[in-house]
Amino acid sequence: MAEIFPKWTNRLPLMILVGVLLLGGAATAGVWYYMSPKYARVGYQPVQPVAFPHSVHVDQLGIDCRYCHSHVEKSWYSNVPSSSTCMNCHNQVLKDDSRLALVRESAATGKSIPWVQIHKLPDYVYFNHSVHVNRGVSCVHCHGEINKMDEVRHAKPLSMTFCLECHRNPAPNLRPADKITDLAWDPHANLPKDWGKDKMKDWKVNASQNCSACHR
Repeated sequence: MAEIFPKWTNRLPLMILVGVLLLGGAATAGVWYYMSPKYARVGYQPVQPVAFPHSVHVDQLGIDCRYCHSHVEKSWYSNVPSSSTCMNCHNQVLKDDSRLALVRESAATGKSIPWVQIHKLPDYVYFNHSVHVNRGVSCVHCHGEINKMDEVRHAKPLSMTFCLECHRNPAPNLRPADKITDLAWDPHANLPKDWGKDKMKDWKVNASQNCSACHR
């Protein structure tokens, strides 16, 4: 009697089971990795060519973030300050300190300091700093308490979930324009409950949840 099915089909259930296990394992590993702090870069704290303690410059000296990151209110990109900006102070303060040798050399030669980028979004994500800053979103909401960091680290996940949580309900994360860079200021302790909702109307805050808002 002729066989209806070829012999290899006897192994088909086992092959299907192995395939399901492999695909399931790969999917689980992918989700595990892409949802992990490693992928989100949370905790990433590289050694920089020149130590820059934000805790000293911001908390102790009271320097506003925008003095160094001067493009943050008018550009999609929050610029790294040039060496000449550093030397505005350090041509007098600690002007011969060995720790600032690379800064002095950079200012004299025009050669950039090779800073290591810490906060980095994927290439397929569009983010405009000026839009957020000018609508009441503080630096601290996305970057954490940088004012207390001796070495800057990646404090927040900056994942799609992180962004969408704010876009779905931006009101609690808004603050007055003059408090944007006051990282120690607590809006929840200093503002009325519905202040953010009122400002969303006044400032015409339209936090889109459409894919094209961030993926262009």
